[in-house]
Amino acid sequence: MTTTHTPRNMTDQLGLLGLNPAIPEGVRALAEKSVAQTRQVYDTSSDAFDASVARFEKTFEAAGQNAAAFNRKIIDISRRNLNTVFDLATSLAGAKDLADIVALQRAHWQKQFGELESQAEEVRVLWTKIAADTVEPIKAHGSVGTVKAR
Repeated sequence: MTTTHTPRNMTDQLGLLGLNPAIPEGVRALAEKSVAQTRQVYDTSSDAFDASVARFEKTFEAAGQNAAAFNRKIIDISRRNLNTVFDLATSLAGAKDLADIVALQRAHWQKQFGELESQAEEVRVLWTKIAADTVEPIKAHGSVGTVKAR
């Protein structure tokens, strides 16, 4: 005789052996409470994870925008320097003698050293801003994580 092992059949067999197959109310209540608490922890963790991803996305977005701003600044400085060189070349082409050439070059280099100093300051200021803008979301993320962990 083959018996099928269905859950109902097994429950009936336990009953025939004098065992109560019913799950006590307290165990069911505990299981329900555990599932609800686990779900709540999961939802909280999921929300925190989503917020972390959003912060990282903002950080990467800011870093990308800052990299583009830095590249634009370097290109702008390069263009200004090239324009200065073309202005010097134009002036040199119109020089009447060697004394004019030396005077034009001396004036160019005096002006250019001041420009290079100014350009270095522009890059330093921009780099400082970029560093602060890029690090700020990371700091905010770290402080939020620290606060939530407490």
